[in-house]
Amino acid sequence: MNQSGRPVASLVDLMSGLSGTEPRVLELKTSVACPHSIILPPGFSLIGADKDRCILSFGNGDGIGLTANNRVENLTVIAPPAARAIYTQTGIADLGTLTLDNLAVTGQVSIITHAGTDTLNLVVDGLHIAACDARRYSEQPQKYGVNVYQGALTVYNFNGSTNSRIKASLAHVSVGAKNAPVLGSGIFVSGFGDESGLVELDVLTTGAVHSTGMLPYGTADMITGGVFIVYGVHAKRVEHFGEVVTYGVNDMVLDTWGAVETWIAHAPVVSYGPSGIGFVNFGTVGDFLAEAEIVTHGLGARGFNQYDGTVKNIRFKSIETFGDGSIGIQVSKPVGTITVDGNVTTHGSIGNTLVKGVNIQLPAEAFGVKPGGIVEKLVVGGNLVTHGTKVTTYAIEGGRVNAIDIKGEVIADGESSNAVLVADKGSTPLTKMRARAKAGKALVEAGGEIADRTGFSAA
Repeated sequence: MNQSGRPVASLVDLMSGLSGTEPRVLELKTSVACPHSIILPPGFSLIGADKDRCILSFGNGDGIGLTANNRVENLTVIAPPAARAIYTQTGIADLGTLTLDNLAVTGQVSIITHAGTDTLNLVVDGLHIAACDARRYSEQPQKYGVNVYQGALTVYNFNGSTNSRIKASLAHVSVGAKNAPVLGSGIFVSGFGDESGLVELDVLTTGAVHSTGMLPYGTADMITGGVFIVYGVHAKRVEHFGEVVTYGVNDMVLDTWGAVETWIAHAPVVSYGPSGIGFVNFGTVGDFLAEAEIVTHGLGARGFNQYDGTVKNIRFKSIETFGDGSIGIQVSKPVGTITVDGNVTTHGSIGNTLVKGVNIQLPAEAFGVKPGGIVEKLVVGGNLVTHGTKVTTYAIEGGRVNAIDIKGEVIADGESSNAVLVADKGSTPLTKMRARAKAGKALVEAGGEIADRTGFSAA
């Protein structure tokens, strides 16, 4: 059906256009300040003539409410950071297709479906959210002893029905700016649970993402994510073309409780806060590739953790951590091949870190496998190195590594630090491994099994 176009050059024009009974395209020609939220009726579109000069601002609260089959395009939308700049209405069974195209936004973009809404097709292509505070919203996923703050972009199926679905394509999304993060998570996509209220995410591509939850140090029951693919989500492809950076306590950089077939980070993954993990996987990932470095700076801020689920193939350019308790790679569940093209380096000693909703003390190992963890193969193109005191570089404690190919060395450079530990019925080959400890032991055997010592050298 052809929609009639209607030019909008004032608030009066806008309100008059919204009062129509037939779907239409409202063509914003200039900037308009709205004293209250507006609702786009089903089938209505709101399109700006030019994103930079067509600014729709809402000074007193929420902005544009979407109903069904709406399109918002080529606009700057400004609401208070703690308000919803664009949001979905409740109570409509089928929201049809909602399209957000070429938008610059202040405030949250909140696409949430509740009970009574079963179907939504969401298309986002070109969205930058400059500022947002998403910490006050009560709909929050809960698992592993923690809740998760919503994000500046939130796509959330909060309908627990097994028949409800959100289908989404999210392209060219960026959030915050360097040293000016949004508050809460950055990009947040979630279903209602593992088995119901699902989200089918065809693609998520991002530019730069900067976020922080502003949580107090010592918080154990709340986390955020720069990009968080939560439970109930099946994502075909997630790809980052800009850096993803988090700044605060328990701010994961990349996190999933769901399923991702292919995940690629072309730019650096960086954490500055305590317990801010570069990539943490509680879900099921097919292939993960970090083409640029993963770097963490905070206390207990690890590089990569596999705590639940699995990953088939995972590849890093390099991992470097700087805080006490900041492990490079830690595995507690079965995974496939882990490849590091360069080095895994840690600079810390023993320190506090958050694990499944509990703050505990951990040493800053470069690579560790815990009970329940199995690594089919570990490939390292460079070195595994620790610089802190009383840590182990390569620690197999109750878990298992089936094959290794470490082209560099395993080095413990700190005082009272050991290069290799095989303990607690853990098992690993040490094939062609070169291990050395500056002021500790190159190899400690404490009730574990060394499957193959061929070519192993210790210094």
